[in-house]
Amino acid sequence: MGPQNLTHVSEFLLLGLSHDPDLQPLLFGLFLFIYLVTMLGNLLIILAVSSDSHLHTPMYFFLSNLSLTDISFSTTTVPKMLVNLQTHRKSITYAGCLAQVTLFSLFAFLESLLLTVMAYDRVVAICHPLHYLVIMNSRTCGLLVLVSFSISLLTSLLHYLMMAQLSFCADVEIPHFFCELPQLVKLACSDTSINNLLIYFIGTILGGVPLLGILYSYTLIISSILRVSSSDGKYKVFSTCGSHLAVVCLFYGTGLGVYLSSTVSSSPRKNAVASVMYTVVTPMLNPFIYSLRNRDIKSALWRTIIRIA
Repeated sequence: MGPQNLTHVSEFLLLGLSHDPDLQPLLFGLFLFIYLVTMLGNLLIILAVSSDSHLHTPMYFFLSNLSLTDISFSTTTVPKMLVNLQTHRKSITYAGCLAQVTLFSLFAFLESLLLTVMAYDRVVAICHPLHYLVIMNSRTCGLLVLVSFSISLLTSLLHYLMMAQLSFCADVEIPHFFCELPQLVKLACSDTSINNLLIYFIGTILGGVPLLGILYSYTLIISSILRVSSSDGKYKVFSTCGSHLAVVCLFYGTGLGVYLSSTVSSSPRKNAVASVMYTVVTPMLNPFIYSLRNRDIKSALWRTIIRIA
């Protein structure tokens, strides 16, 4: 069958994680719980940072932006999945699918860049503590977040413009619980060579380069820690970046795991299940990682909860 005009494709079908109807209520309850915990945990982080003057520092400013990104990242995919599970429908409109692809790319790239900015913040704090407040002033912090958002927005819009040029055939089934960019490109009937090249190029630049920056930052941090004579001093220095390192390992570890599973496994359904880790579980765990390892956050959270109660 020849390619149809793009305007003829009104919707796609999201096949989800399982065809078993007995599992649908269980999946709905599980993902609703995860989503609510994600929203609550990240909102509490934002409220604690914004309301507690002790947390008005660059590190916590970046953390609140990361929490906002996690909320947006999760909201891009989970609510639509919950609606489909509850209504027993699998459809998503063409416009909704394209919007989901764009927003997912935006917040995934933004998360990667914010983690890199946070690594730079830790390098300045540990390696240049006397000049920390001068280097990481409010203008610099705001500019770093703005640049990260602008780069993410431009690249996601580029993906959107390239996807809008594609035409699709009769097969509109996406073996996933959301409109994932590579899966959507595979359904296109028109030439997708530029799209595939763009996916790999942008993925390498906005995935690989930030990761290399983070690794280089921790090389400098470890070198600085080794110069500290006392063991207590080393622990105190490392504890300031332990939570960030855990979040980095979780985000890039799950993302890399999904990529490797997609290259090893030929089952799209298994790849969709693996994607749950970095799209749904990671945004939920980030607030716990930061709050459990940080006394200032825990104290501020308790004060925030008491005020709310």
